[in-house]
Amino acid sequence: MGDQIMQGVRVLDLTNVLAGPFATMHLALMGAEVIKVERPGSGDLARKRGVIAGLNEQLMGTSFLAQNANKKSITLNIKSAEGKEIFRKLVQGADVLVENFRPGVMDRLGLNYAVLKEINPRLVYCAISGFGQTGPDANKPAYDQIIQGLSGEMSVNGDARLNPLRAGFPVCDTAGGLNAAFAIMAALFHRERSGKGQFIDVAMLDSIMPMMGWVAANLLIAGIQPEPVGNDNFTSAPSGVFRTADGHINIAANEQGQWESVCDVLGLEELKTDERFQERDIRRQNRKALTPLLEVKLAGRPTGEWVELLNSEGVPSGAILSLEDALNQPQIQHRDTLREVEVDGVGAIPLFNLTAKFEQTPGYVTSPPPKLSEHTAEVLAGIGIGEEEVIELKAKNVI
Repeated sequence: MGDQIMQGVRVLDLTNVLAGPFATMHLALMGAEVIKVERPGSGDLARKRGVIAGLNEQLMGTSFLAQNANKKSITLNIKSAEGKEIFRKLVQGADVLVENFRPGVMDRLGLNYAVLKEINPRLVYCAISGFGQTGPDANKPAYDQIIQGLSGEMSVNGDARLNPLRAGFPVCDTAGGLNAAFAIMAALFHRERSGKGQFIDVAMLDSIMPMMGWVAANLLIAGIQPEPVGNDNFTSAPSGVFRTADGHINIAANEQGQWESVCDVLGLEELKTDERFQERDIRRQNRKALTPLLEVKLAGRPTGEWVELLNSEGVPSGAILSLEDALNQPQIQHRDTLREVEVDGVGAIPLFNLTAKFEQTPGYVTSPPPKLSEHTAEVLAGIGIGEEEVIELKAKNVI
């Protein structure tokens, strides 16, 4: 592999669980040297989270394995005087610092941005939290589930029978992590032009809100309250999930020509001139009348056949896969979305690669998620701390 886009960039990663590690994982996959600064003895909380008890006991839980490839791990008690001194030395040589403590934690440690920028004015410091560093809710505890509820995201999911409904994965944590990675890259670009680092305040609540842009726009601009419509696409019809002979199919006939092709493929040409379905907005309003008419025809063939027939006529359609089938589908394999890596004591496991495909500077999983403190001696040697001092620091529980 040639040069990577973030080769030579050093990141101090003080984050735990998901939003922060997801952000720094993207930096690591792009070639940054990401050093996880973890609590001695226990480390990242995700090390004990997962569905395999034995891995949790090894501090290599599946939740940790999912987000921490290509990183190094050191342990450091930054509450201790010696730990603070070592941390400040690490900051001198760092480009980026990422933390997801509650607001005020780094202030109390005496290691906030105001202090650290005096040590390193080029430092890009990113703080990720549930609600941000300011505002009436800044100091409240936050997990993904809480932010899903407070963002309105749960209120627009489900249908009349099942609402509110959470997303099936930690969407707010993930959105916060992506937002942070994007912001860090932008701040590094600014630093290239100005020579100056800066502080970045990323909130999970802020991060998820713009992702509901279309739904929010209907309320903010048109004054139309969102209505939970389950597996239907609220913007058009037929667009959603439909029953077939052997299961279900997704059809998204969002354009007039696609709607007419659906009628032709299903042998329902008469619907093209039915006044209930002729125009997009009228068709959407009459969705409940339209769906049963389509499903009578769709019941005559299995999903796979309908997918081929509809796609061949330019109508976007697809099967609804289980997660297992989705991960193993040929397109995902072709795109090299997953890469197998050998983890000592765990075995070979598949992990996600960088999904943005850079032509000149591609990013891949190149090393396994680190064991707790695996790189402490190596990293400390880089700031002049030798073997004997490492032994002393370990005896004092600094590392």
